[in-house]
Amino acid sequence: MDDGLQTTLDLLTETENEAAIRVLIPGLDSRFRAIRHGALQAILARRSPAGHREVVARWHTIDSQERYFLEENHRRMMPALREAILDSDQQMCVNGCQAAVSFRQYDLIPTILNALEDTSQPQAAILGQTLMDLADQLCRDLAASRQSGKHRGRQMAREQAVASLELSIHRYGKHRRREVVEALALLAHRDNATLKQVLRDPYHPAFLALVEVLSRSTRGPILRLLLSYLEDPKAPSAALSVMAKRRDLDFAKHLLRKIGRDPSPGIVQNLKRIESVVWTQGSAELLDRLDDLAQEAAVRLVMLSGIPRASAFTVIEHLLLRGGRGGRRAAAEALEQFHGAEANALAIEALDDDDPEVQAIVLGQLRGRGIAGALGRLVGMLDSAHAVVRRTARRSLAEFTFPGFLATYDLLDDESRRSTGDLVKKVDPQTVPLLRAEMTSRMRTRRLRALAIARTLDLVALAEGSIVRLLEDEDHVVRAEAAAALAAGQSVASYDALGAATSDRSPAVREAAQASLAQRARAAVPPAAAGSSWNLEEVPSAEEKEPSSPSNEEPRP
Repeated sequence: MDDGLQTTLDLLTETENEAAIRVLIPGLDSRFRAIRHGALQAILARRSPAGHREVVARWHTIDSQERYFLEENHRRMMPALREAILDSDQQMCVNGCQAAVSFRQYDLIPTILNALEDTSQPQAAILGQTLMDLADQLCRDLAASRQSGKHRGRQMAREQAVASLELSIHRYGKHRRREVVEALALLAHRDNATLKQVLRDPYHPAFLALVEVLSRSTRGPILRLLLSYLEDPKAPSAALSVMAKRRDLDFAKHLLRKIGRDPSPGIVQNLKRIESVVWTQGSAELLDRLDDLAQEAAVRLVMLSGIPRASAFTVIEHLLLRGGRGGRRAAAEALEQFHGAEANALAIEALDDDDPEVQAIVLGQLRGRGIAGALGRLVGMLDSAHAVVRRTARRSLAEFTFPGFLATYDLLDDESRRSTGDLVKKVDPQTVPLLRAEMTSRMRTRRLRALAIARTLDLVALAEGSIVRLLEDEDHVVRAEAAAALAAGQSVASYDALGAATSDRSPAVREAAQASLAQRARAAVPPAAAGSSWNLEEVPSAEEKEPSSPSNEEPRP
């Protein structure tokens, strides 16, 4: 910009003669950018309503640099913007509305509402969209300003806007502008008295409009407003009804995120009031589009809500058979609350799930269902490759313990002893250690019973060290039984111990030892080092031979 032009612009800016505006306005249309920019800055500096009006009239033609000038001085233009918004000329109204949104002029919301309430307003559609744009922008500004010093100012703007919107809602029967209802839903909190009044009065003129907004809007603040009623101890039934009837995926995700893993007592109480959830009925397409966490929450939703049990079971069945891992696990846990043939069949089918956690959850329910063959299925699961499944199977068969087996052993016939003992051996990881402990009992009958159990349950090899020690027992009957049991031994040490027992002072012991050696010879299990000397202290015990189990696995006999 040359010195002459700058001098002229300075003079036109500073002079008190209002005629200067008539000179500056044509400059706004100059083909020379320097003149346009200079004229714009001069008009803004003069605070001239007429000049500002001309600037707004050219809003749709100005460039980015000129908009920057306007941004720096937009507060001076408030009167011009207000006039433009109310102007009957469409372009002028559009320009004023666009500038108001661009400059975040939330103070103009009352002006827009007054214009919208005029049923003869020709620019009602433009004004309605501007109201929504300002409400949206204010919501974004509030969220962005929480960590800045502007938050208090934005809160005041929201409070003023909400107050104006509430007054307009009370006049809804006259203007019926849906944008007013939606803007209030965007900016108000759930405890807003006007919103609650409308939601609790089906005869309120704005009731249907508000229900429609809550039912269809995908705006985040409105979704959060609707879902916030889940935590309201006195939630309007209309709000809960809207939640039950919405079927869009975005809302379903928000709802399930709200429920989460541990819903609050307030949420639980309100879920009980919901007697149907549309998207859980019929097609399961929406369920299939949910991630694991959402499917888990979907299980909680159907189980905590008041929907019919048959409908809830349909969801549980679908998720248990076709859901993600998290959904299948949650559905497996929920299945415990369902009984009958269908539930039992589903439980059996779920035992073949790829996820061992699902298998374990369902397995823990099996005996309580009274399903034929459940005991056999549990026994089969004791050999599962997954520790969690084995642990659950053992818990489900907890009554089959070695102490219990000892208490009833003398009352059982041979066949029952073997079948029950085989089950105890699989279920109770303490079977072998407790059996060894029994062999050290001071009571002769308990030592003899322990030897009999070792032979019956084929546990001689695992308790071989303890049995070898009984070859030196003070009671010759115990020594003879120990020698007889070692016919099933496998170690060199036990072979040598039997050889030594052939010189025992008791004929019964010598005879039993010779019989065991002969039986081992027939079974082709000769000693690895014939003629080795036998020393009781060198006999390796079963504990020394067995590798320790990893920390996440139970010891298996």
